[in-house]
Amino acid sequence: MVDGAHLMAARMLDIRGLGPQDVDLDAVAAHVRAGGLLAYPTETVYGFGSTADEASVERVRALKRRDAHRPLLLLVRDAADVDGLVWTDAARALADVFWPGALTLVLSDPRGAFPAGVRNAQGGVAVRVSPHPLLGPLLDHVGGPLTSTSANAPGMEPARSGEDAMRAAEALGAGPDMLVLGAGTLPPSSPSTIVDCTGRVPFVLRSGSVPLTRLRCALPEIHGR
Repeated sequence: MVDGAHLMAARMLDIRGLGPQDVDLDAVAAHVRAGGLLAYPTETVYGFGSTADEASVERVRALKRRDAHRPLLLLVRDAADVDGLVWTDAARALADVFWPGALTLVLSDPRGAFPAGVRNAQGGVAVRVSPHPLLGPLLDHVGGPLTSTSANAPGMEPARSGEDAMRAAEALGAGPDMLVLGAGTLPPSSPSTIVDCTGRVPFVLRSGSVPLTRLRCALPEIHGR
């Protein structure tokens, strides 16, 4: 007899030791384009995500029980994926030096290219190009950005392995629409540095993997804390 509870559970795709060319990324992309949710590795921790349409964004936010004032960020292939956002000279300078990498840039979205669950109250959208080898090919197959938020339940540490991400998904009540890409255990890492580039002078919102001293090598006028 088939266990009905098992049919309602999140699913794990074990891709440990596989290169992107060995993973059926067409099937993974079809899953998310059909509205499915995904847990996947990044250069820092595992993330939960989806395509960036309003319905999918709200499903990720509901899963994470995310407060309205804490939008999701976007993982992109390059700046062209979000060319509708406002790219200041400072933002381009930082992206040229630090992407791919653990630097998240907040850019203005004056035309509302992205839904409220991604755009913050001030009209900014956080974007990053991840250096994880799986993400570029995955985004190529999806054909656009993926949303991202750390894969963890409230009070839990962000997932650093596929098993951690699976436990987090189960703790949050994820169903079979959640596909976990289990790529093994990630090395310890600080979170990405977040820089707000929506104003005249960019400033650091969150210190992380890219220290202020390195940011100032590329952009001396950046404000930090």
